[in-house]
Amino acid sequence: MPSLKDLKNRITSVKSTRKITSAMKMVAASKLRRAQEQAEAARPYASAMARMLKSLAANLQLDDGNLTLLSGTGKDETYLLLIVTSDRGLCGGFNGSVVREARKQIKALQDAGKTVKLFCVGRKGRDLLRRDYAHLMVDALEEIGRKKLDFSDAEMIAGKILALFQAGEFDVCRMVFNRFKSVIAQIVTVDQLIPVTAGSAEPANENAANPLTLFEPGEAAILQRLLPQNIGVQIYGALLESMAGEQGARMTAMDNATRNAGDMINRLTLQYNRSRQAFITKELIEIISGAEAV
Repeated sequence: MPSLKDLKNRITSVKSTRKITSAMKMVAASKLRRAQEQAEAARPYASAMARMLKSLAANLQLDDGNLTLLSGTGKDETYLLLIVTSDRGLCGGFNGSVVREARKQIKALQDAGKTVKLFCVGRKGRDLLRRDYAHLMVDALEEIGRKKLDFSDAEMIAGKILALFQAGEFDVCRMVFNRFKSVIAQIVTVDQLIPVTAGSAEPANENAANPLTLFEPGEAAILQRLLPQNIGVQIYGALLESMAGEQGARMTAMDNATRNAGDMINRLTLQYNRSRQAFITKELIEIISGAEAV
């Protein structure tokens, strides 16, 4: 049975931990609001970009060698998985859910006889996947958007992926990340980046007019310019969604930790009071027994 001093030290330790988790909860809450606003603001732009690509590609023959981002290489033998996680922990199962989905994708593709390569964004995903799939990793980045997430970060990642694609390193690229839904819920999402799935945009209103649209200089030229930019837009949206989900998951995890610390303090305080009362009672009995013996 622990002594009174041990119980008192443990209560002090748990109180210190509660202060830390409470502070982390408030910091995550302050960051969550801005991250959520940015993620929600980026969704219409990404959706509009997908609709534009769909409109441009609707009546275009996909036999142009310059539009391989849209038509693909004609093969699906090698897959590149872009895994987006956080650099820091203490956010519940946020990173674990993405890694589980990545492992599921890797196993399914390998069982189908495909070659899999990994591109990790975030320290946690890299560390968790490196244990079993270090030989599959072609690149890994961390501290993306540590101070402030900017579109240039997504452009840098998109540039690396496009360079690998142009070098013939893969045929299909998929992105695995957490899409922000609410403070307590994130949805693990798998999006295909290359070939571009322009048909994934929100359906247009069928009752609306469909006017004839003329493109200048032409659909193929515009697509050649927009397709690489679309990769950056989709990655930027995923990074914003992941950042908002991370802050929401951390806020929820720290709130639960703070509550658990409070419950533990109550239990330890009760145990301390009972032990102290038993110790006092024992001393009184010894004093009374000694007085009677005299």
